[in-house]
Formats: sequence, structure tokens, C-alpha cells
Amino acid sequence: MTPKTSDHILIVDDDRDIRELLTTYLVKNGLRVVAVPTGRHMRAALEASGPFDLIILDLMLPGEDGLTLCRDLRTGKYKATPILMLTARSEEADRILGLEMGADDYLAKPFSARELLARIRAVMRRTRMLPPNMGAVEPSQKLWFGEWQVDTVARHLIDEAGVMVALSGAEYRLLRVFLDHPQKVLSRDQLLGLTQGRDAELFERSIDLLVSRLRQRLRDDAREPRYIKTVRSEGYVLASSVEARD
Repeated sequence: MTPKTSDHILIVDDDRDIRELLTTYLVKNGLRVVAVPTGRHMRAALEASGPFDLIILDLMLPGEDGLTLCRDLRTGKYKATPILMLTARSEEADRILGLEMGADDYLAKPFSARELLARIRAVMRRTRMLPPNMGAVEPSQKLWFGEWQVDTVARHLIDEAGVMVALSGAEYRLLRVFLDHPQKVLSRDQLLGLTQGRDAELFERSIDLLVSRLRQRLRDDAREPRYIKTVRSEGYVLASSVEARD
């Protein structure tokens, strides 16, 4: 029987003491680890030592900061790799911006290595809840479905008359999950994991309400929805096909 390959983690943090401490702890707990100090080194490691199962990305890096690197990862060939962001700053605005850029979880310093390991396992568990053939659509500035288009830079809807419809952060993240996985039935648990980890408690209580709000933004009939349909005992599905255009 072939032994299971351990998960491969990439740490990007300019603090050498943190890199060494986390590397030692994670390796001791059965993970393979590569640790680098900057975005430039991160890109080199992705090419030379990848693929990675998860990237731990510090927010405050010299040169390109963590938010910039997170955004770049989410629009390139590593868009499906889970990202856990670290920061010495605990402001809510930083946390929200990190999640909006596509991070899967967010951990403020100081933290224990044990808590980080638990977060790593939780993020990877959520990520692996998706079937292997459920790949995201190619990154693009505009996504079109039915009579709607989504501006993925400004993060709002545009109707066929060119009128902009504003979305909250939670509404945009949920819509983006559906657009990344069109015509695929997604369970509530999958929607929880894919709409970013730190908001899981909120979504667990209100995922159905959030779907209802999104249907209102799409001017969808709740009883006979055209776009987001309810699949009894299974979850929800975006019934429309999606086309990416720049």
C-alpha cells in the first residue's frame, strides 16, 4: 500500500524567527514545509518546489505586501490554492480586505503554533469538500450570465440596461462561488467553506437568507427562480452558464 503524501505548505513571512518556529512545528506534525521571506521568493518557490496544498501569507511584507500577493495568486494559475493570511495588525478593515482579496482565513499575531495548525487543517478540509472535477472558471474582469454581467474588479452587478447593482461583500462572495461553479449543485456546507473561512459562523446561521438577498439583487422570482435554484435536500445551483470576457 502506497503511503499517503503529507500536505505541502508554503510559508511567506519576512520574520526569520517565525519562519523557523512554524517550520519546526509543522514538520513535527507531519507536514512538508517551504518557508521564504518575500513575494519574489514565493514566486520562485511556487515554480521550483510546488505544487503546494496551502500558502501561509504574511500581510506586512517588504516590497509587495500580502494583500497584493494574495490578489495576484487569486487571478493566476494558483487561484485554487488555499491562502491563510497572518498579520500583526488586528483591525477589522484589514481582516475584511484580506478576505475580499480571496484569503481563506485570517490569523492575527501573536498566535500559537497549535492554533495555526488547527486553522490549516480546517481550511484544507473545507477546500477538499469540493468534488475534484469542480474547477473554477478562468479569471476575467467581466463574467456574463443570463441578462447580467459581474465586474470582478469593482465587485458589482450590471444589468442589461447598464445599470449598476451594488452588492455587499458577503453577497459578492456568494455570487462569485456560484459563478465559479456554474450548473453544479453546491451543498450548504460547501457554500460555507467557499465563502471564506472566518465568516463561517455568520453564514452557518444565514446562508439561506443570503441566497434570498442575492436572488433579490438578481430580480429573481423566489418561487420560480431563473438563476439560483434550490435543489431539495441538496443545496443550491446556478442554473445559467457563465461566460468570461475582458
